[in-house]
Amino acid sequence: MFCDSPAMGYTSLSFPLQTPDTAGRMRFMGLDFDALTTPEVVQALTTYAHTGQPLSYVVTPNVDHMVRLEAEPDLRPLYTGAGMTICDSRILELLAKFEGRTLPVTAGSDLTELLLRDHIKPNDRIVIIGADGDVVERLIQDFGFSNIAWHEPPMGMRTKPEAIEAAAQFLIDHNEYFAFICVGSPQQELVAQKAVEIGGGRGIALCCGASLDFLVGKVDRAPLWMRRNRLEWLHRLLSQPGRLWRRYLIDGPRIFRIWWKYKGQ
Repeated sequence: MFCDSPAMGYTSLSFPLQTPDTAGRMRFMGLDFDALTTPEVVQALTTYAHTGQPLSYVVTPNVDHMVRLEAEPDLRPLYTGAGMTICDSRILELLAKFEGRTLPVTAGSDLTELLLRDHIKPNDRIVIIGADGDVVERLIQDFGFSNIAWHEPPMGMRTKPEAIEAAAQFLIDHNEYFAFICVGSPQQELVAQKAVEIGGGRGIALCCGASLDFLVGKVDRAPLWMRRNRLEWLHRLLSQPGRLWRRYLIDGPRIFRIWWKYKGQ
């Protein structure tokens, strides 16, 4: 394992399953989502990662992301510049259904698990930005990964452009196939965008939040029945009420007003 301490003109790319006319993309609430099933997402990402193409990144908007984008429109280029935008919210899926449209859901946590369990070999180089030492050790012990490049950035990196750039450079220098950026939104998207802006990297960077924490059991994920019934938010709220009450009880409900604003566009 290689560890790194915190001491230290943008072009969007299309994935193999997309054609130049952006077939398969769906405009919803001001963003262009890739309306792909989970197997199609996995196929596109693994194909891209193993063909030596320039670095691109994947964003996984959920309700929290959409509410933030409405309040901070300057962040929108982080999403419009991504190589792939997949829906990570069954609430957004339901709102699209109210309009008679199908917006497939691929949870970032599910995508991360599928890639690590079934498509990344134990000796493949993977890059992790964020998480912590316990998570990295569990990935080594539970999955047998032997070639992890880990960068641990400082807290509050959104207001530290030098930390954003250091993480981006680490991603460029070390990524071969897949990188997992786990520093929360919008920090993770800022790192990914900066890396593509600098240039010289390759492979895929997945902006995946707490996905690795869920995968190794550091944080309990909602039971499957709650996820299927669009109640994962409730499980997280009950698990961490002090930290998440505002996100789910104050900010989250704003999604309905935002949806109504964009409805039919």
